[in-house]
Amino acid sequence: MKIALSQINPIIGDLEGNLKLITKAYKEAAAQKADLVIMPELSLTGYPPRDLLDRSHFIKHCSEIINKTASITNDTALIFGAPILKDGNKLYNSAILAHKGKVVFTQDKILLPSYDVFDETRYFTPGDKPKIFEFKGEKLGIMVCEDAWMVPGFSESEKYHIDPVSILAKQGASILINISASPFHADKAKSRRAVVTYHSAKHFLPFALVNQVGGNDELVFDGASFFQSSNGKEIHGKEFEEETLIIDTKNPQPVKLPSGTIIESIYKALILGIKDYIRKCGFKKAVIGLSGGIDSALTAALACAAIGPENVTGLTMPSQYSSSGSISDSENLASNLGMKIHQIGINDIFTSFIKSLEKIFKETSPCIAEENLQARIRGTILMAYSNKFGHILLSTGNKSELSMGYCTLYGDMNGGLAVLADVLKTDVYKLSNYINRKKEIIPQKTIDKAPSAELRPDQKDSDSLPPYPVLDGILKLFLEDGLHLDEIVSNGYDRELVDRIINTVFKNEYKRRQAPTGLRVTGKAFGMGRRMPIAAKF
Repeated sequence: MKIALSQINPIIGDLEGNLKLITKAYKEAAAQKADLVIMPELSLTGYPPRDLLDRSHFIKHCSEIINKTASITNDTALIFGAPILKDGNKLYNSAILAHKGKVVFTQDKILLPSYDVFDETRYFTPGDKPKIFEFKGEKLGIMVCEDAWMVPGFSESEKYHIDPVSILAKQGASILINISASPFHADKAKSRRAVVTYHSAKHFLPFALVNQVGGNDELVFDGASFFQSSNGKEIHGKEFEEETLIIDTKNPQPVKLPSGTIIESIYKALILGIKDYIRKCGFKKAVIGLSGGIDSALTAALACAAIGPENVTGLTMPSQYSSSGSISDSENLASNLGMKIHQIGINDIFTSFIKSLEKIFKETSPCIAEENLQARIRGTILMAYSNKFGHILLSTGNKSELSMGYCTLYGDMNGGLAVLADVLKTDVYKLSNYINRKKEIIPQKTIDKAPSAELRPDQKDSDSLPPYPVLDGILKLFLEDGLHLDEIVSNGYDRELVDRIINTVFKNEYKRRQAPTGLRVTGKAFGMGRRMPIAAKF
């Protein structure tokens, strides 16, 4: 049988638009004589649709579009994902098989994830039992995303009481098919491929997995669809691109996985996340505050790669504490990238603020309040530019700073999208060097200089934070690996330092709750995947 794996990039809630995407990919695959075209999980609605699923008129519209989608089919069958309401007002996350204009089979998702960024038990009822569907001489074992993740070593699988893949294999499936909306984080594609390889080898069956591609809010989907034949031949889909793979299941022609580093995949994920967030939210241009530092330089380089330098504007806003390099490095960056840059000094505004506050600030010494005032002036200017010209403001703070609260509410935290919110400072340097791998784009002076907020004379990040390699090592163990204090200390870190860092992370939860949406590129990001209380003691 000839199958087509179509990794498309839907917009959440755009049912008519997503139907057009499905139709286009279907017709192209049918023209290549595919017997079966397979789309990702919830491809009709986009993933995740969240509380749109609570709206009855949205579900009703989904039902209408499901029938429209089925009507496009001819002798080439189509599998796509959509929510289905049945069984007395119960909602299911389903794989739908349409053939010759009609829905002929549905398979409801059985294992509903409710960890990290997933919240499917909030909306869906778990399916009862997987079933085989016979089509053109094959017995299709169709499942939805998490249904394949009953594998050794995957901790969440211990919560499940049923293995859909094994059941389908016992029922006599001749090919296993998984439709997924599996979001990217570093090395996730490798884990996904391991799942397919495990089941294929265990049951001696070909296994096809198709995955969504594109950015939806903080989540980025990498595509990377995958086919494993029963004798171990592998076909790898592209990462971070829409694509339709045509595969002859009886005689698959292996396609090797392109070599690439984790940093390269994070780079591509951030570019796709920026591009789709801007496009799907209706923006066309972006503005960024350029400080001459590495975070804003990296953000600008990523934005230019995502939407083109002609659509990115930088504002450099020097104060009395700004070094000459903060201006010249920003100008050199803008020149290297080909983006626009404007300079707006903040000294006069800052002086005016201080004069207005002198009565209530009398008998006090300058402190962090005056430092943050400068950041808030810059944040106001950036938002004024955004408001005036309709550019989305990209926030430039990194995960290390957000973890420690080394950022200013209503200042440098202003923005519509926090590009580096899940990128530790040490990875900011790695990404910057990756961008400069062929020629200097981010000025080397920017990379080499000691990080500084430049809000007081001779200020350095190291005045307030541990060295970033130490800080990031602890933060990774605590935030991403979920270790507690004693476990982190056993990795060679000072107990007092670890305790201080952990307490600081919790203390600044209130700031992060007010931060812009941040793109997720690790296994544990701030935002929807980490839901901590604010008014708490732990």
